[in-house]
Amino acid sequence: MLKQRIITAIWLIPLVLGAIFWLPSEYFAWALVAVFLIAAKEWGRIIDSQCDITQWSFTCTVGILLVVLNLIVPIDAVWLRGQLHPIYLAVIYIGALWWLVSLLLVVTYPKTAKLWQKSPMLKSMFGQLTLVPCFVALIALKSISSQVSVYYGPSLVLLVMLIVWAADSGAYFVGKAIGKTKLMPAVSPAKTLEGLLGGLVTTMLVVTGIMYYSPEQELGLVVGVTLFVALVSALGDLSESMFKRAASIKDSGTILPGHGGVLDRIDSLTAALPVFTLIYIAFWM
Repeated sequence: MLKQRIITAIWLIPLVLGAIFWLPSEYFAWALVAVFLIAAKEWGRIIDSQCDITQWSFTCTVGILLVVLNLIVPIDAVWLRGQLHPIYLAVIYIGALWWLVSLLLVVTYPKTAKLWQKSPMLKSMFGQLTLVPCFVALIALKSISSQVSVYYGPSLVLLVMLIVWAADSGAYFVGKAIGKTKLMPAVSPAKTLEGLLGGLVTTMLVVTGIMYYSPEQELGLVVGVTLFVALVSALGDLSESMFKRAASIKDSGTILPGHGGVLDRIDSLTAALPVFTLIYIAFWM
């Protein structure tokens, strides 16, 4: 399993970084639709793992939403005079509110699962609230322009990914080594409190990198934002684990050997990206 994960990462990471840094934003936005359609199809299995019609219906619904967003908010209109387009901003705010609701659902699982577990409509809505704000936030960050560097926006996307990767890796290895205290056994039995803390400590490597390359940043703010985004990313992971457990699914898909599905790879980012985008607008715009 570990060997497969490494092999997949070897070709996947350069592909992702290449798209983020060198694919023009207008093409990136449309390429992203294809990626999120795969994730939507995988979420369709969470809605109903037995019914292909339900899965494809949800996939088509999400696809239509993403295409419409790309058409009504072209790349050159995403940021106008330093302000995020109102539609994008509204979608990201809705996404942030969803993660507050998701936190409540995760904390109260499985007691509150009876309210949504057998409702395809609610699970479809949860899927849209998970995927669409992430899509919008990713395009918003990628398309930020700066006189300092043409790679400023892509660097912000990479920053969020580094925080998530550092948190995930630290949680995995520390949890394997010394993890004893179950974090939320009803949601994800393998995750431990020690692993979570280890992941938060690991994200300080990202803080060190930020302060080295951008020493003018306020250390306290960078540390606070990094830790908060890492915690939010953990919520994204736990949320998907909760929905998969309720649907009796181990992995969302099989498209990425050793990693599962696309949804398994972006679950933490679905929470981290919208929240980071709002923080960026509040503190750095």
